[in-house]
Amino acid sequence: MTNHDLQKIAFVGDYLPRKCGIATFTHDLRSAIAKASDANCIVVPMDDIVGGYDYEDEVQFQVVEQELDDYRAAADFLNFSNVDMVSLQHEFGIYGGASGSHVLALLRDLRMPVVTTLHTVLSDPNQSQLAVMKQLVRLSSRLVVMTERSRQTLINTYAVPREKVDLIAHGIPNRPDIDQVKLKEQFGVEGRSVALTFGLLSPGKGIEHVLQAIPEIIRHFPDIIYLVLGATHPSLIREQGERYRISLERMAKELRITKHVSFYNRFVELDELTEFIGTADLYITPYLNAQQAVSGTLAYAFGCGQAVISTPYWHAEELLADGRGVLVPFADPKAIAREVIGLLADEPRRSAMREQAYLLGRDMTWDHVSQLYVNSFKHALEDHNIQRTPLAVRTLDERPLALPQMQLDHLQHMSDSTGIVQHAIYSIPDHGHGYCTDDNARALILTVLIEELGKDSPDVQMLASRYAAFLNVAFDRDTGRFRNFMSFDRRWLERDGSDDSQGRALWALGICIGRSRRGGMVSWARELFHRALPSCENTTSPRTWALGILGIHEYLRRYHGDRVASTMSERLAKKLIEMYESVATDDWPWFENVATYNNAKLPQALLSYGRSSGDARATEIGLKSLRWLGEKQRSPEGRFRPIGCNGFSRDDGTTAIFDQQAIEAHAMVSASIEAYAVTGDAAWAEQAHLAFDWFLGRNDLGMPLYDASTGGCYDGLMENQVNENQGAESTLAFLLSLAEMQQLASLE
Repeated sequence: MTNHDLQKIAFVGDYLPRKCGIATFTHDLRSAIAKASDANCIVVPMDDIVGGYDYEDEVQFQVVEQELDDYRAAADFLNFSNVDMVSLQHEFGIYGGASGSHVLALLRDLRMPVVTTLHTVLSDPNQSQLAVMKQLVRLSSRLVVMTERSRQTLINTYAVPREKVDLIAHGIPNRPDIDQVKLKEQFGVEGRSVALTFGLLSPGKGIEHVLQAIPEIIRHFPDIIYLVLGATHPSLIREQGERYRISLERMAKELRITKHVSFYNRFVELDELTEFIGTADLYITPYLNAQQAVSGTLAYAFGCGQAVISTPYWHAEELLADGRGVLVPFADPKAIAREVIGLLADEPRRSAMREQAYLLGRDMTWDHVSQLYVNSFKHALEDHNIQRTPLAVRTLDERPLALPQMQLDHLQHMSDSTGIVQHAIYSIPDHGHGYCTDDNARALILTVLIEELGKDSPDVQMLASRYAAFLNVAFDRDTGRFRNFMSFDRRWLERDGSDDSQGRALWALGICIGRSRRGGMVSWARELFHRALPSCENTTSPRTWALGILGIHEYLRRYHGDRVASTMSERLAKKLIEMYESVATDDWPWFENVATYNNAKLPQALLSYGRSSGDARATEIGLKSLRWLGEKQRSPEGRFRPIGCNGFSRDDGTTAIFDQQAIEAHAMVSASIEAYAVTGDAAWAEQAHLAFDWFLGRNDLGMPLYDASTGGCYDGLMENQVNENQGAESTLAFLLSLAEMQQLASLE
């Protein structure tokens, strides 16, 4: 490869001094490639903290992890910087958006080949992860994996051509000559047997199972010391503080092994890490995730010639095969103790294992690995057929239209310690009408979507807790149903709520369970979900059935093996299908003789059910009815025109034009996005945009319905004017639509 072929390479991913495994890998890979070639190697890192990090000069553009526009701006920067190649590090957790989907916006706009290193390859991805992976594969010129198991998973699960995948080991540094005796003296452990685990600390590392093995090991090797080297993962610190480390220290005290355990709570540099590895007699990696595709710490320890005991996650199974290390079952302290004792007692075996690891590790050094990456880059350049020129001028048709920023001022203004107030007089909360379960359920859904978008904050969490608390007290545990209306002085105005409120509350609970990362919220929602589920079937409202199906669909994201919930979803879908088949005609392919409100939720529910269950009939009806509804809700000028609430639309041909309601626009946005997910047909994404544009002024009056300064939304489009009240239902319809459109923007 000549300099002309590869003059400038950009590395995209986390980067030092950020403390995480991907940051270390990106730094080491960039340094090795810079040494192996004459290319100018620049870096575009992801920032997960305000202001970013104190980077070195090779960092030339920074991306705020959760800001979608930053990814597109980064693509423009790289295009105009005459970059020849992008080396992307991929892990679902390091990019913004649902399942890290924001990175797709960057990849779509790049004009040069991309070689993506996959640090995780899931064999059983959820729908969101699968959608992102398919796009990532399509937009990457080549893919790099670090284990044969990962390569086979790409081929079998994601239908990636074998010739597109390069197998390159995780790079490791060259190990200097080590005098273990001197190192043990340096660390004050001379004459003692040393077991080592290192890496950023988090619950999935399984350290507790090694601690539980220590008492048995002490019986045979009373001088043993177990070193746990590494700071707690920064993201875990932000969410939970030092809870995990504290629990490990208390466990050690309970087990009476404090004289045999040492925690080094810091992020160590490479030179010091090498010395720790040299001090140890063996290395233990007790990770709990079987599908972990790669472990940098395992690669480092193994390549430095260390004897390794590991649980059988993917990387360890492959690297330690044929006696190169020892595998023990997951979460099995007895097996760990047995193998540690066996290795410490058998010096010849341990020495042979170390020698074998060191010899194999010579093919894992960065000097060797960098050459393999250069070869991969060369293949990507040769295969890249698109002319690599920046777009000096890009029309609106060539890039997504801008979306408003998420603004929550009016939502907070309408919310108090009880929940969200139903109505407003202009922008002033109207306390006289109190609260309702419908709106608090919608508001709770919004907080989860905001969390999923990476825009979570203490204020959003506080609002989520208030809305959840409202649903909690609204649920009558004697009847198994939700009450709906509450006065401003916190008195229930009815013994039983509407059927719609039952379905909408169940939908909100399902979204909490399926999408939220807040453990307490998930546990609460799960308990209430199971109590509320039976009553959903005992209604006559097709919208309740539809909302129930959507709630179950969300619940099954996390608990996909729950047969009770799956069966309920099947029964509700059957009700909708039977209703459709009893009413629908060629001219009126709909579920009822009248199309009223929240209409698109009916086809959306069948599309959601069909996608998860494989029911072709449900999908067929969902697409057909939604296509018809989209045509009915389109003006002669091609704008979105929701069916008006002053008469609705009937099968005799009459359709009300006004008053147009925000809830209809939101329903069409959601259903169209679901249809896009089912079919991949860009026409459905365009229909979602069309419905969303109704809020922005692309409507019959040419007047925007959302308040750009507060995020509030007017209550409807009347014949000659907008209804300037900004109630909860309309405001939430706009904000929910915006959140879903922001998610769609990452996937288009």
